[in-house]
Amino acid sequence: MERKFTGSETVGEIVAAFPSASNLMKTYKIDFCCGGGRPLSEALRQKGIDEKNFLEELNRLHQQALEKQQQNVDWRNAPLCDLIDHIVQNHHAYLLKELPLLSEFVTKIFRVHGGAHPELAQLHRLFHQMKTDLEQHLVEEEGTVFPLIKEAERAGTREAFQKANETIAKMEDDHSAVGELLKEMRNITDDYRLPEGACRTYTLTFQKLEELESDMFQHIHLENNVLFPRVSEQA
Repeated sequence: MERKFTGSETVGEIVAAFPSASNLMKTYKIDFCCGGGRPLSEALRQKGIDEKNFLEELNRLHQQALEKQQQNVDWRNAPLCDLIDHIVQNHHAYLLKELPLLSEFVTKIFRVHGGAHPELAQLHRLFHQMKTDLEQHLVEEEGTVFPLIKEAERAGTREAFQKANETIAKMEDDHSAVGELLKEMRNITDDYRLPEGACRTYTLTFQKLEELESDMFQHIHLENNVLFPRVSEQA
């Protein structure tokens, strides 16, 4: 019998063990990527969420997933190289494809509807700040950080892991900055609430921004709560 979550685990540990828990966390607006180091009980208390009811729902969903054998890859135990390849091929590739497209959409709705909806000017600024930051971040990860981690895994020495570990703090700081930008974007759009009579482009833009947010949460979670701690443990 799989042990039940008790609330003493960190949010990141729960999502690492049960990836689909991220959907429940997102529903309740619990930060599981940058805020993944907090115990679940603390996160629930800060949000004013009933812990007993939340844990019942979490454990019910977990049991259902186990019964249906729908668990994802356990990245806590997979080779680091495989985890890195997964991040690059899925989350990095997603960003490289979607950021330029979203730039066009965000700019278009700002140009067309900015007069009636002044918050779109701020959305335009925040999105493009995030876009620039992420593009630089991906270059650093793929050019320096990830190769060092892969080399450390191949070498298997503490020295190699220490060298890789020295690059992690900057990446985590970048993630925190992106997380704050995502929160600001959600706040100024009132949780991406569409104005009455929103056109198709307006609607699609907000849908794609929410999809981007969800992907970033998964992306940052895998790095902050799985990949980087595994490197640090061996440094």
